[in-house]
Amino acid sequence: MRNVNKRILVSLLCVFSFVQVYAQTTFDVKKHYDKKEVNIEMRDGIKLHTTIYSPKDKSQEYPIIMQRTPYSSLPYGEDNFRRRIGPNEQLMKEGNIIVYQDVRGRWMSEGVYDNMRAYIPNKKGNEIDEASDTYDTIEWLINNVENTNKKVGVWGISYPGFYASYALLSEHPALKAASPQAPIGDFYFDDFHHNGAFLLSYWRASYLFGAMKDEPKDKPWYKLPKVNTQDQYQFFMEHMPLSKLDVHDDGQNVFWNQIKEHPNYDEFWQKRGLIQHLEKVDIKPAVMTVGGLFDAEDLYGPFNTYKAIEKNNDNFNMLVFGPWSHGDWARKSKRQVIGNIHFGDDLSEEYQNNYETVFFNHFLKSNSENIDLAEAHIFNTGTKKWNDFDAWPPKNVSKKSFYLGANQKLTPQKNEKSEVKFVSDPQKPVPYSEDIKFGFTPRKFMTDDQRFAARRPDVLVFETEVFDEDFTISGEVLADLKVATTGTAADWIVKIVDVFPSDTENTKDVQDHLKLSNYHMMVRSEVFRGRYRDGFDRPKAFKPNKKETVKITLQDINHTFKKGHKLQVQVQSSFFPYIDMNPQTYVDNIFEAKKEDFKKQTHTIFGDSKIIFDFAE
Repeated sequence: MRNVNKRILVSLLCVFSFVQVYAQTTFDVKKHYDKKEVNIEMRDGIKLHTTIYSPKDKSQEYPIIMQRTPYSSLPYGEDNFRRRIGPNEQLMKEGNIIVYQDVRGRWMSEGVYDNMRAYIPNKKGNEIDEASDTYDTIEWLINNVENTNKKVGVWGISYPGFYASYALLSEHPALKAASPQAPIGDFYFDDFHHNGAFLLSYWRASYLFGAMKDEPKDKPWYKLPKVNTQDQYQFFMEHMPLSKLDVHDDGQNVFWNQIKEHPNYDEFWQKRGLIQHLEKVDIKPAVMTVGGLFDAEDLYGPFNTYKAIEKNNDNFNMLVFGPWSHGDWARKSKRQVIGNIHFGDDLSEEYQNNYETVFFNHFLKSNSENIDLAEAHIFNTGTKKWNDFDAWPPKNVSKKSFYLGANQKLTPQKNEKSEVKFVSDPQKPVPYSEDIKFGFTPRKFMTDDQRFAARRPDVLVFETEVFDEDFTISGEVLADLKVATTGTAADWIVKIVDVFPSDTENTKDVQDHLKLSNYHMMVRSEVFRGRYRDGFDRPKAFKPNKKETVKITLQDINHTFKKGHKLQVQVQSSFFPYIDMNPQTYVDNIFEAKKEDFKKQTHTIFGDSKIIFDFAE
C-alpha cells in the first residue's frame, strides 16, 4: 500500500474506527482470496466503485458480506490487497465473499454525495436513495459474482453502520442478515449534536463530509483545519463565539454551512433520520445491532435502531452492548480498558467468535431454524459480567426515583421547598475532562474520574448514602428537572456517577496521578439545550427566574452500584469543549451569537427534580 493511503487509513481510523484491526496473524489475504474491482451501474446510470474479495477455493458456494462506506474501499488496484477483510478474522479465515463499496459521491464512485441522504419511501422512476443503491448493488452481485449462494449480509461501524441500517429499507429478498454497529440513527442526536447542543469535538470532522468532488478520486480531496495548539479547551475558548471558527473555512465545506443554517430539528434534519423509517418498514432480515456502553459518538443510534425495529416487526432482532468505546468490539485488545477502568480480558474476541460469527454463519450458511443467542447481550459495567435478557429494556424492572435534595442528598423523598443555586460563567466553562489534548471526539472521558468537577462551585452534587446491598439499574434513565435561570437560555448536563469505596485498590491501568480510592466513575452523561424543552423543532427562551421543566433522556445503562459504593448525580450547565458553550442569552441561532451575548447567569435546581431509573428487582 502506498504511504499516502497508509496515512489516510490511520487518520480516519482514529476518528471513526471504520477499519477493523485484528490481532497479528499469519493469514495472507492475497494467498486465499482473489480481488476484483467493478463499477456497478445504478438505476439512474451512476456507477458505484465496488471491490470484491472472493475465496480462491471455488469448490463451494459462499454468502456475500458487504460494507458500504463513505470512508473508501482502499487500497485501490486489483493487485493491492487489504491486510484484513470482513467483519472479523474468523469470518475471513472461514471463507466468505467480502464486498466493499464506495457510496455515491465518495472516493472512486460517481455521483453527488449527500450527507445522511434522506430515504424516499415511495420512489418513482429513477429516484434514488441509499436503499435503492443497496438494492441495485445486491441485485448485480447475486447475478454476476461466481460461487455465491445468493445470500447477502451487511455490516458496518459508525457511518458504515448507518448504511447497514439503511440496507434494511432496500427490502431486497437476498438480504438475510444485517449488523449495524454503532450506527448513526440521526445526526441531530448522534455525533454532531446531542439534544440540540453542537459537539465542538466533531467540528473538524465536518470537513471530512463537507468537501464535495465532481469526479472519482483515489486520493483525499478534503483538508482538515490546522490548529496551533494541543490544548483543545484553550483553542475553542479563543474561537468563541462559534462564528470565529469560520476563519478556518474556505467556504467549500457544505456540511459546516448546513449545520450553521439549521440549528433546530427542522425538516433538513428530520428527513435525514433513519429511526422513524425502521418503525414503518416490514423488516425481514435478521438484525444484530452492536454498540459500546462508553461510546461518546453513537449511543442514540444503536439503542434506538434496535428499539425501532422491535416496535413493529417480528424478525430476528437482537442487541449487543459491551464495555466498549467507539468500535472497540472490532479490535482484539487483550485487556478491555476505558480510561482508568479495566472491565475484563478478551471481551472483543469473545464477541467476534461467539456472537458476530455465529450470527452471520447461521443466517447466511446454516439451514437450522434455531440460534442460541440471547435477545439482548448486555455487559454490566458495575459487576463486570455479561447479562442476557429476553427483552431490552428488561421486563422485570420497576421505576425508581431519586430526588435532588438539600445538603447534596440524593433521596427518595421529595422536598419542593428545597432549591440549590449555582453560577454559570461562559468565560470559565466546566471542562469535560482533566486531560489537555486536541483530537476528535474523545474516548476515555466516558469513565473519567469526576472528582475534579464535583469540587467546582458551578457543579451541583447529589448522592445517596453508602449502599448496604447491590443496587442495579438496567434500562432507561430520565432526568426530570425543575429549573430556573436568571438568563433566557441555558444548557443542562446530568451525569450519573459511581463513587468507589476508599479501600478500592489501583490496577495497572490507572493514570499515575489518580487513585481508585474514592474514584468518581462516570457511568453516563448527557446534555440538553434548554430551549428545546417543548420540542427540538420549537426553540423557546426561558423567562428569567420562572420555574420550568426540562426532561433529559439519558441513554440506557446496565450498571450495578455495588455494596459499599454510592450513587451520585452531578448537574452542571457546561461541558466544554465536548459541546459548545451556550451564551445564556437567547438568540435565534447560536451559530450567529455575538461576544456580548455570552453572559454569566445563576441557575436554580429545585427539590422536586428527580432522576428516574429502571431498577432491577
